[in-house]
Amino acid sequence: MQFDHAARHSDLSASSRKGSTLALYALTLGAFAIGMTEFIIMGLLPEVAADLHVSIPLAGLLITGYALGVAAGAPVITIATHKMPRKALLLFLMILFIVGNALAALAPNYTVLMLARILAALTHGSFFGVGSVIAAELVPKEKRAGAIAIMFTGLTLANILGVPIGTFLGQAYGWRSTFWAITVIGAIAFVVIVLLVPKVASAASSLRQELGVLKRPAVHVALLMTVFGFGGVFTAFTYIAPILVDITGFSPGSVSYILVLFGVGITIGNIYGGKLADRKLFPSLLGILALLTVVLALFSLTALSKPLTLVTVFVLGIAAFGTVPGLQLHMLNTAKEAPTLASTLNIAAFNLGNALGAYIGGVVIELGFAGGLPAVPWVASLTTLIGILFTLWGARLQKQAARS
Repeated sequence: MQFDHAARHSDLSASSRKGSTLALYALTLGAFAIGMTEFIIMGLLPEVAADLHVSIPLAGLLITGYALGVAAGAPVITIATHKMPRKALLLFLMILFIVGNALAALAPNYTVLMLARILAALTHGSFFGVGSVIAAELVPKEKRAGAIAIMFTGLTLANILGVPIGTFLGQAYGWRSTFWAITVIGAIAFVVIVLLVPKVASAASSLRQELGVLKRPAVHVALLMTVFGFGGVFTAFTYIAPILVDITGFSPGSVSYILVLFGVGITIGNIYGGKLADRKLFPSLLGILALLTVVLALFSLTALSKPLTLVTVFVLGIAAFGTVPGLQLHMLNTAKEAPTLASTLNIAAFNLGNALGAYIGGVVIELGFAGGLPAVPWVASLTTLIGILFTLWGARLQKQAARS
């Protein structure tokens, strides 16, 4: 009897693990669709700008608009849907996402495309915020950063597969075809989430308790860590296509292949960043951010050489997404009693950093600061350096909290 009981317990545990894994993969597919929407404009900047008769920096604001949509929409949607079961919320967000991308594919002008991007962006923060909480609940405590990293693998795969394929598709058949493809992927993700993600109750904390975390200095510092630590990535990466073509001398058709290299890098960074964060959170964060700062600074020099540019893009990918699981886990640790809002706000902070980075890079190009486009990478490095300073502050606050 004891053997039979143990066997049944083992079967149940295996079944539970399998269900948790499938649920994580369903979240990953949703993250893939959303990540493709977020990043695809970077590979299609010249095509969108030419078709809609706008400048490259103005087309770059489609990235800024998306990021600001995430930053503004994330807390609003999270508060408005506070009592909604988390699975139902995920499905509602995917419906908005599908509508937003279909509208982008049909957009007759720049204004409508911007509005479509913002509509799709409203789903981003809440999806990744709620998804992070669900992912962390599906696994033991010591594997939470790794589970979050699995979900964020959708973003990395969007860069390895989605963005290069979407860029190729857009260059061959027009940028609208890419948004139709994303719409279809979003519909598939909706079905997979229906089938595989378990029903999870809404947040147990009250809305007042959720909002109460915003009074804490540690939460503010955690958000600033994310804004500036990751913001440097988009200061440079928003304009990666013009850098590769105009400075390094690659052909426009080569951009999609180079983005695959970047995607491989961010996949490696995301996976190992999660593992390192589960072991030693702040030492790993500081080390990865230091690497990111150095790589961005060197990119201003290596961009003059094709072989060195390829190496730099790969390492940049590793360093960029190596920070993501750790920054997200730190926010969950900082606001344990209000995980949904805190997690969502941190996703908004990532995208506020994206918007800030895209804006800074655009200003550098428009004003011709220090040569314009060639100066963008080292300006990006300075942005990440500010993130390191906030991370040091966050580590100090964590030590003070541990003593009290």
